[in-house]
Amino acid sequence: MRLAFVYIAEAYQFYHAAAVMFDLMQREGVEVDIFHVDPAFPEHLERLRLAHGMEALSSEELSAGLVGKAIKSVKLLGLAKPQVLAANEKRLARYDAVISTEDGIARLFAGHPAASRPARIVITHGAGTRYFPSLPQMAKCDLVVAKGPRDAETYVENTSLNREQVVAGGYPKLVTTGLLATSRDPLFANANPVVLYNPHKEPKQRSWDAFFQPLLDGFRHDRSRNLIVAPHVKMFRRRSEKVREKLRALSDENILVDPASPSLLDNTYTEAADIYVGDVSSQVVEFLARPRPCVFLNAHGLDWQEDPHYAMWHMGEVIDDPAELIPAIERAPRLHERFATRQAAFAASALGDTSERSVRMSADAIEEFVREWKAA
Repeated sequence: MRLAFVYIAEAYQFYHAAAVMFDLMQREGVEVDIFHVDPAFPEHLERLRLAHGMEALSSEELSAGLVGKAIKSVKLLGLAKPQVLAANEKRLARYDAVISTEDGIARLFAGHPAASRPARIVITHGAGTRYFPSLPQMAKCDLVVAKGPRDAETYVENTSLNREQVVAGGYPKLVTTGLLATSRDPLFANANPVVLYNPHKEPKQRSWDAFFQPLLDGFRHDRSRNLIVAPHVKMFRRRSEKVREKLRALSDENILVDPASPSLLDNTYTEAADIYVGDVSSQVVEFLARPRPCVFLNAHGLDWQEDPHYAMWHMGEVIDDPAELIPAIERAPRLHERFATRQAAFAASALGDTSERSVRMSADAIEEFVREWKAA
């Protein structure tokens, strides 16, 4: 069985698939080749293979072709994923399955009958309830390895995938981040409560523009709490280093602003925080693996109460006025009792199994599916 793990997105997605990939690599009769697009990927591969005790590994950077190279040369345009896939389709056709954390692999082998092409398998990244534009594209994949039962149900309900094509494999990322946690140092030199602000990158849903400055001002005025500002890793990834340095310079003894570091990827901040403040990032689900107070920011006046894609906003108080932000943070510990039981149930349903068993379940599902695919 020959498997190609193809990482066509930014390296942060690797943290969701690494443990499963490493498990499959150690199975008899399974060969795994690794391909990537993000130039930063090899350093993350090295970091995670050491954490998992794997032998030295290598990954090959996929060429984007002439058009793709031109697109990638303009940093703000991204990683030219469609062009990368088009340029490498023939070489990927020799595998039994192409596995990715990106639903973009649905573009591969378009129009080819199943019997004449590799299986397309997605290991999802994140376990939020938010609807995203490419969700219907999942239906063009052959197997989706989702997280918990709620996560799996989201794919069945919102695409034409049937239940046999969606597996609730659990949350292997927490196995990986648990291994990394042994080397973490304290983030602050005091014992104050820690508030994590984790805005998403999506312009129509993110809270950054309206809430960041009031949040910063509030924590500078009252030094009784620490603040971590940890935006979605893609928010400032394509901005200049000058922009990122300007943000880092806002840090002081009780404020840590991190626009781009590995700590955004490995649960350093979700584990360190006592209170979560955010909008639609699925990282809140990772935070709720250990239920704690939350505050959600409705920066765009969304009518969210009955929308299942905002189910996470029922896990804490929701505010839409920046003037209410600091008072809401102050209230959050007192209000937590009314949300704690709901949070625990939500996290269990969204994440599923977070132990080593999640790694085996996900890897088993992939191996079994590919064996049946080959035999069909």
